[in-house]
Amino acid sequence: MSLVLIRKTAPAEAWLAALRKACPGLDVRVWPDTGPVEEVEFVLTWAADPGVIAGFPRLRAIFSLGAGVDHILNDATVPASLPVARMIDRSLTAGMAQYVTMAVLQYRRGWEAMRAGQRAGLWRRPGLGGSRVGILGLGELGGACARALAGLGLDVAGWSRSAKRIDGVQAYAGMDALPAFLARSEVLVCLLPLTSELENILGRTTFDRLPWGAYLVHAGRGEHLVEADLLDALDRGQLSGAVLDVFRQEPLPAAHPFWTRADIIITPHIASQTDPATAAAHVAANIARARAGLPLIGQVDRALGY
Repeated sequence: MSLVLIRKTAPAEAWLAALRKACPGLDVRVWPDTGPVEEVEFVLTWAADPGVIAGFPRLRAIFSLGAGVDHILNDATVPASLPVARMIDRSLTAGMAQYVTMAVLQYRRGWEAMRAGQRAGLWRRPGLGGSRVGILGLGELGGACARALAGLGLDVAGWSRSAKRIDGVQAYAGMDALPAFLARSEVLVCLLPLTSELENILGRTTFDRLPWGAYLVHAGRGEHLVEADLLDALDRGQLSGAVLDVFRQEPLPAAHPFWTRADIIITPHIASQTDPATAAAHVAANIARARAGLPLIGQVDRALGY
């Protein structure tokens, strides 16, 4: 039996080497060279085309190459009975904590204003940005970011669908608590999963509940953001700026208005990247669990969508 790796972008050599080391004896194949489809036991994927996964009749489980799983769940051809696992790996977690910390601190310490002053030849000391950070999503990645920022002395709160408890972090839970959470968040960090309930959550209603001049750091999913509402909030001064790592269309089109905004920092979906050298162990553990009939590590609750 075999595992098929399905990726559209980077070369697969590092993944092949890591998987063969972590899973001795496992036959690892790279799409589209799958061999006989009835021999495929597992799929490890990011954004397989609709219908591809359904073409393997004897699958035991589907593993995501990243923390997001909407690219699998949104494929209506994938059998609902198949277990799906998101990636949980220290490389992903550390990378996201580093990215969010960088983005929050560059705003807090006025980094962009100082860079502009340097270009203009001005000795200018900006004031500090807000210190009250709110993190939308307190899962594996959001919790790590909350702990990292709280450890730097920032006033951190988090919001999640169900109650979470993190030392040093004020926790809010449920839609009824969302307005109070937003009202205290001078910096809003989005790390939510993508569900039908949370699509378009970063829109005018959310922005207008934030303190005047709040700052946005968005590393969740592109579909969370209503792009026109962000531009409007920036133009009105309701938001003072934004760091965006994810977009509805990627790569971001050359003519998109985000490119020319001085108040938007764009990064090319690099906030957190899976390192095959460490992530292969997670895949190996889940292969063993699937074969033993056990729940997967990071198994998705399909009713919740994450």
